Amino acid sequence: MSSTKPLSGRSALITGASRGIGHAVAYEFAKQGADLFLLARTVGGLEEIHDQIKTDFPECNVTLIANDITNFKEMEALGPALASKIDKLDIWVANAGMLSTMGPLAHGKFKEFQKVMDTNLTANYQLIRTLDPLLKNSDAGRAIFVTSGAAQKGRAYWGAYSVSKAALEQLASIYAAENEKSNLNVNIINPGQTRTAMWQEAFPGRKPEEVPPASEIAPKFVELALASCTLNGEIINAQ
Repeated sequence: MSSTKPLSGRSALITGASRGIGHAVAYEFAKQGADLFLLARTVGGLEEIHDQIKTDFPECNVTLIANDITNFKEMEALGPALASKIDKLDIWVANAGMLSTMGPLAHGKFKEFQKVMDTNLTANYQLIRTLDPLLKNSDAGRAIFVTSGAAQKGRAYWGAYSVSKAALEQLASIYAAENEKSNLNVNIINPGQTRTAMWQEAFPGRKPEEVPPASEIAPKFVELALASCTLNGEIINAQ
């Protein structure tokens, strides 16, 4: 990667930006020159990444959006709201997600299953609908969906999370196929086991130092966000 900032002049929306992978990707995008729209439920976490970015990269424009992506009416209005501020969106990182309670499918709670599907799948469908015009206005729109190894094979006790990520991969793959002849490239990234709160929730007996921090995989997101990236419809393993 060149010594210049390869995302300079490009705008990016990152969901789930208040912690974990989203937090790390936001910082890395700022480092590489992007202007940011950071969306998450946690106001304190958003303010923390905002202050960190503005301290280290004061020239970076950062807009915070405190909202829940399962608030579908407000997500539907997100595209028009952004269009009142910018004429195009260059990058969208669909990172926000939630883990389901580990246990047998037959013992799960319906409301929790629905919440996981709403967060990991349905919200991203709604965001595709509302963000597509802005992404198409970019000369090199990039949509990056975050998946998991749990999507690849049925794993006992991973329930709704595994189902939602498998469905998300299909959603993103279809979106990519529909944009083969456009300026929008759509790809999927599998971060692998990464040192986040979600990982610790899934693997409570493991030591955090056994897996890399999110900051180590964030540059992979930059590669997919570049205007020069020609990949479309791929699943990329970050590790």
